[in-house]
Amino acid sequence: MNHDGTSLAHLAAAFGLCALIGLEREYRQKSAGLRTHVLVGLGSALFMLVSKYGFADMLGLDGVALDPSRVAAQIVSGIGFIGGGLIFVRRDAVRGLTTAASVWLAASIGAAAGAGLLVLACAVTVAYLVVAFAFPPLARRLPRSPAEAVLLRISYLDGRGLLRDIVRECTGAGFHVAGLRRAGPLPTDAAPAQVGVLLELSGNGVRDELVPRLSDREGITEVTLLEDEAD
Repeated sequence: MNHDGTSLAHLAAAFGLCALIGLEREYRQKSAGLRTHVLVGLGSALFMLVSKYGFADMLGLDGVALDPSRVAAQIVSGIGFIGGGLIFVRRDAVRGLTTAASVWLAASIGAAAGAGLLVLACAVTVAYLVVAFAFPPLARRLPRSPAEAVLLRISYLDGRGLLRDIVRECTGAGFHVAGLRRAGPLPTDAAPAQVGVLLELSGNGVRDELVPRLSDREGITEVTLLEDEAD
């Protein structure tokens, strides 16, 4: 039986659905974006199609017993190599978990599309988009744990005693400084004697009010709240 038309339709479905996930990751400028997710989804769909139809000519031969699920099962373990490469740890902070999970999910969507389960593949894609776009605003409305760290990147003009004022401002806002380190070398065209630091804060202050409070101080050139970068 000729399955080419159906197979191409399933590949096209995997391409389109995984492209939606990849576009969301690309929009957020993550390490695995549009191309990675599309290629993972297409590869998974193709493996499923090969598992379904690739060995049909061997059916009925003496001593041959085929399990169509064996090739598909390897997708689950094989995709772990890509996902594992996207996760890394820096100073006890785990980065890349959501991107690794999205690649794993793209593989499952591609596999479902290749198996002809298009309704399930579409439903999971819609569910992913809900998680990606609706959950972050909802999570920001939840009460924050006092133990949760807040990471600030601050650039300021050196030689004016501003670091002392920054620490005083943070403590006055209900935080205490859990860690402080240099943010790395600044561009050569940066303002003269400009210093960059990373401040790790904890406490029950309102973090969204911290950036405008610090930005209003003379001599501070940049204040950035680093959040959701782990994903």
